[in-house]
Amino acid sequence: MKQRLNYAERFPKGIKGMLEIENYLRKSSLDPKLLELVKMRASQMNGCAYCLDMHSKDARQMGETEQRLYVLNAWSEAPFYSDKEKAALEWTEALTYIHQHTATDELYAQVKTHFSDEEMMALTMAIVAINGWNRISIGFATEVGTYEPK
Repeated sequence: MKQRLNYAERFPKGIKGMLEIENYLRKSSLDPKLLELVKMRASQMNGCAYCLDMHSKDARQMGETEQRLYVLNAWSEAPFYSDKEKAALEWTEALTYIHQHTATDELYAQVKTHFSDEEMMALTMAIVAINGWNRISIGFATEVGTYEPK
């Protein structure tokens, strides 16, 4: 599929807010590898090939294992994700498929046992951002396979 619009080059002001969220996340206390898992899981759920390619490359560069990346789609059945990671992934699923799941008080309380208020905000903003990036990349048919990690 041919890219429909090179939004980053042609409309940098259009994605300025998204980039500001990414800057906020980089400065947060959340583990960058955890953020990559969250970004990958939401991208799996949304079917965003470009973002899956990008975040798998970034995660590998950070030292993430192939096994954990391959099994991410079935994280709840796998023994090699921490309780904190599982909580983040469950929150990711609840907010990504918000039309099917609700972010219940019970789920929030369970996730909150692993994250401070500041981390909950950052985690939630990471989920908001990746869902936005997925929609931008899918909508404009961003070319899959072109991303190179820095």
